[in-house]
Amino acid sequence: MIQISIEEIKRDLPTYLHRVEEGETLVIVKAGKPVAEIKPIPLISIYSSSRKLRPFGLCTGEFTVPDDFNDALPENIVAEFESR
Repeated sequence: MIQISIEEIKRDLPTYLHRVEEGETLVIVKAGKPVAEIKPIPLISIYSSSRKLRPFGLCTGEFTVPDDFNDALPENIVAEFESR
């Protein structure tokens, strides 16, 4: 894992992206503090056609959806979401 400043990555983005493609993880730092991480996507990812789908019912019995799940929210909660 290497640390790199925002200025450095701006200066030579293609080179750093190539390093990520080769398997390295980059930590982007701003004023010496980490702000982001760029790492390779695993070979089997959401973009891969060979991915296995999760089976239905994987979490059966772990939680229950309440009967009022689709009901409208109470006005006080709606007001909080809308900053009223």
